[in-house]
Amino acid sequence: MQRRLDLDWIRIAAFALLVLYHCGMYYVSWDWHVKSPHAGEALEPLMMLSSPWRLSLLFLISGAATAFLFAKRPAGFLGSRSWRLLLPLTFGMLVVVTPQAYYEVVEKLPGGYHDGYLAFWGRYLSVDRTFCWDGDCLEVPTWNHLWFVAYLWVYTVAAWALLRFAPRAMDRAGDWLATQLSGIGLLLWPALLLAVARVALVGRFESTHALVDDWYNHAQYLPLFLLGMLVATRDGVWNALHSQRWLALGLAAAGYAFIVWYFFGSGYDDEGTPPPEALRMLQRAVWAMFQWSAIAAILGFARGMAFRDTATLRYLRDAVFPVYILHQTITVVLAHNLQPLELPVAVEGPLLVLATFGLSFAGFEIVRRLRWLRPLFGLKLSTPAPTVAPVKGATVGS
Repeated sequence: MQRRLDLDWIRIAAFALLVLYHCGMYYVSWDWHVKSPHAGEALEPLMMLSSPWRLSLLFLISGAATAFLFAKRPAGFLGSRSWRLLLPLTFGMLVVVTPQAYYEVVEKLPGGYHDGYLAFWGRYLSVDRTFCWDGDCLEVPTWNHLWFVAYLWVYTVAAWALLRFAPRAMDRAGDWLATQLSGIGLLLWPALLLAVARVALVGRFESTHALVDDWYNHAQYLPLFLLGMLVATRDGVWNALHSQRWLALGLAAAGYAFIVWYFFGSGYDDEGTPPPEALRMLQRAVWAMFQWSAIAAILGFARGMAFRDTATLRYLRDAVFPVYILHQTITVVLAHNLQPLELPVAVEGPLLVLATFGLSFAGFEIVRRLRWLRPLFGLKLSTPAPTVAPVKGATVGS
């Protein structure tokens, strides 16, 4: 098994898109930790371009990574993955994401918060849940954007159990999936599964990212994670994705157009003029179709590209997880502290994006040079020796 360089690049691009998305969250009307005085609906159609599929794609790629990593080192797999995921998650909750909660309290607490960051941090670590507004209280400590790491670890444990204790059943399941995911079935069956989950669950279970009560998100992310795990080494599925890429792209474009019309052009609003129930159900089904067809198109086009294992790829492959851990805190801190400057949004927005990327990579440069910091951000204790040839038996790292 050679390293899947196409999946490496997709993972890097998806996390870069996540940084852009979180910068955008500062400027839209949707609830977030801090909000811009310029916040409104202008960016929301653009945000919807990736909302349905971005995280689903990351979970699918992580499932494929799990299959490759387990095949490489089955005996030490669970311990190694737990160390690489749970240590950064714990450190992130206790240290990295705390400023996000602090500035959220500063902006949202009635009358503001004036005791300073260190006093807040002490209350944060003592599980003080008396920071309340609008009938809700902030639950601390929190993992905020690091919820992805918590979910990934839980799914990894499930995958390890299946691969460790039912390897033949998993192999048969992978072979069966490979026969189903051919021709039009490649675009139909995953979309149908996601549609059933969305129609049945999204109206009943709000997205919480709290792990224990987030049933709709589990219903979409866990199957895609397992799908990636099961088809990781089935070349027929990846080749079928390549052959269906243009049809998948067309379906994704049509689905996106419908979603934008439904939420921004139809005139329906759940708080004012709710849509007919049949239209609401159609929207949920189209959402799922858009979700899967976008993923299929991305995987299909990447499958046909000739990537090389360059120094740039190796650098970004190491950087992506630390940058992910750092970026949202940097965005929140910058966004709040840019407010007094009253910059035009056309200046402030690009500045926020560039500064978030720049400071996140600066943080990575510090982390990778300090041996004691590396494990706290999901890196190995020592820097691996440089390689030119593709690495055998492994793919994306997180």
